[in-house]
Amino acid sequence: MTRAIPILMYHQIDALPPAGMPFRHLTVAPGAFAAQMRWMHRLGYRGLSMRDLQPYLSGERRGRVFGITFDDGYLNVLRHALPVLREVGFSATNYVVAGRVGGTNDWDAAHRIPQVPLMSADHLRQWAEAGQEIGSHTTDHVDLPRQEPEQARTQIAGSRQRLQALTGQPVDAFCFPYGRYDERHVELAREAGYRNATTIQRGLARPGDDAWQLPRITVDGTAGIAAFLVQLLTPYEDWRAGWQRFKRARTRSHG
Repeated sequence: MTRAIPILMYHQIDALPPAGMPFRHLTVAPGAFAAQMRWMHRLGYRGLSMRDLQPYLSGERRGRVFGITFDDGYLNVLRHALPVLREVGFSATNYVVAGRVGGTNDWDAAHRIPQVPLMSADHLRQWAEAGQEIGSHTTDHVDLPRQEPEQARTQIAGSRQRLQALTGQPVDAFCFPYGRYDERHVELAREAGYRNATTIQRGLARPGDDAWQLPRITVDGTAGIAAFLVQLLTPYEDWRAGWQRFKRARTRSHG
């Protein structure tokens, strides 16, 4: 039986915003992120960037793997997530808004989401030099279906060219902002040279799926570690087996 592959979607890794703040659940506290990665490592899973996940998505390789992605290119991801990824030997993809490098998430202002720093060009190079992947999230974090065809092409293809020139690294992964797109944008991503693209559609990726419309699992920063692990382990295998492995590993760590 072909094993499904979860691709995790994170945004910020930082202290949780105050209760009542819009989209509060999209921020994961640094300690919670570290616990998630360490538990997956203990349970025998490998977290991979979209680049490193490619052979598993194509069916060329099999193993206990899951994808790790971060949307928007927040500086707090470099500060808080990179040390943990290094510790456990995982890789991840950071989808960067090419026209906002060194800026802030100004596209969120209408939603009352606080403005926080995004990675600069130097930060992106640090991320890439650490073995992590940079992907594109368009040039301006636009709602693609509202763009004229040529504007959409520029946002998708132009952002790839811009990020490659900025970092000197291939940019092969794309993410649709807001999860909104149609078949035209899928084709534009293919034409631009991306090898894969992710959405916000909830689900698990399987070998043979359309590589430019991959589903992901949103990581809820307000949920606990048990909920996180059950969410990931249940679709892979029998729930009881996954839960027993979790309890055995917990017992070992406390012993």
